[in-house]
Amino acid sequence: MLESDSPHPLSLEPAPMARPRRVVRSRPLNPSRPPNLPEIQPLPRWARLNGGAGGVRNAMFLAGAGIAHLDQILRAGADVSSAGRDSVDVSNAGKNFGVEPVFSGALRQRLALTAAAACARLARLREDEAALRDAEHLTGYGGETSPAGRLHRLFRLFASRSVKFDAATLAIAAEHVGAPSAMDAQGLAGALRDAMIKADEPLAAAARVSEAAMHCLAAVPAIDAEIFVLWLADVALAQKLGWKAPIPLLATVVAHPALRRGQNGRRARPRDSDWSTALAGAYALAAGEAIDVAGALSRQTQKLLDAAPKLRAKSAAPVIEMLLADDCVTPARAAKTARLSDRGARRLFDRLIELRAVRELSGRASFRLYGL
Repeated sequence: MLESDSPHPLSLEPAPMARPRRVVRSRPLNPSRPPNLPEIQPLPRWARLNGGAGGVRNAMFLAGAGIAHLDQILRAGADVSSAGRDSVDVSNAGKNFGVEPVFSGALRQRLALTAAAACARLARLREDEAALRDAEHLTGYGGETSPAGRLHRLFRLFASRSVKFDAATLAIAAEHVGAPSAMDAQGLAGALRDAMIKADEPLAAAARVSEAAMHCLAAVPAIDAEIFVLWLADVALAQKLGWKAPIPLLATVVAHPALRRGQNGRRARPRDSDWSTALAGAYALAAGEAIDVAGALSRQTQKLLDAAPKLRAKSAAPVIEMLLADDCVTPARAAKTARLSDRGARRLFDRLIELRAVRELSGRASFRLYGL
């Protein structure tokens, strides 16, 4: 009679525990492959401002087309958390949640530099983009700077956070413009909030805020008031669109030749009676240029993400995050943040240059600046 290893069905002796099955975890096909960023399509030619006469409707239409395209870019970032960190292609992830692209910080700070340089020219200050970049990144954060440098910090500071029209925020902004004593911050805040309530759509909000601000800033020197208003209009636009933080737009193109009018080529000013039309044309031009910058940054970001698995330095990840968040990074700042030696930071950037993942922006052999 054959004996069975199993106990009798009526036996009180417990049956041996079944050996648990081994769980085989699936691995991603290629965990070292970086995510693919969504491709940014350029603004169509028909939606770009060409400098020709078109009237109010044309300016409003082009501004709406450009801002809508830019808004779509800011809501089409890759949400890796919803797609899975090991996902190879996250180009469609996060679109329903309005996630900003990973390079949005670099986009805002690059445009902040352009805006500051344009405002410096309006104020007849000597600093250009290169000088402003050096002053901000090579002289230490928070230190003394020039009037043009303060303008740069105005756009940099408020391009990285949500901005509200309250007295404290406006007082800080006025200090950067150089007109704190001639302004009633509390009264201005109330006027701007009322203007926002009366405006139904983004361009109308920017125009109403401009008008209200110029009325409240009558005691402020004209050029300082104008620069302040250019910044306030961008804040109003961002609030109406629900953006995470303002994007410097209006100041980047305010002196552009395509926006000059009349035989004398006069530049539009916020005090003009037809400022709302001029503002729409300026936003149409600025949105198109911002989209071009975003496209270039997206392509460069993809190169940086492709290069990341090839980097040997264990502290490369914080440096990559810094590059995605700012206009440029110095080796000294990268070394401090990522806890690298100065030599290690320089070697990391040399490797990134070799992989064509970043660019050297200063053109110098020393005191170099690196960015997308």
